[in-house]
Amino acid sequence: TPETILISIMLANNEIATIEPIADIAKIAQQRKVVMHTDAVAAAGIIPVVQALLAKGAALGTVLAFMMSVIALSAPEMIILRKVLKPRLIAVFAGVVAAGIMLVGYVFNAVF
Repeated sequence: TPETILISIMLANNEIATIEPIADIAKIAQQRKVVMHTDAVAAAGIIPVVQALLAKGAALGTVLAFMMSVIALSAPEMIILRKVLKPRLIAVFAGVVAAGIMLVGYVFNAVF
């Protein structure tokens, strides 16, 4: 719209495994003199793996579960949590998150 003053977009959407057309969006932003922000760094290292998995025929739910687990159950995440939570609570967190990620993967595989 003419009132738009900022465009903020993720290069790679980690929830639905899409890659946005950043170059096209940047052209539109430049033409309309709108500031554009993109979170392209979050996609580094993950996009090639996701694209390769999908190209090889991996199910969307499986790829989605993989992407969520890479972030939510990573060693850096556990180190950060160790600073504020007791080990038993971290174990409960990891178990609940892992179960939720698996459930999401199964549901997406069943639906899509």
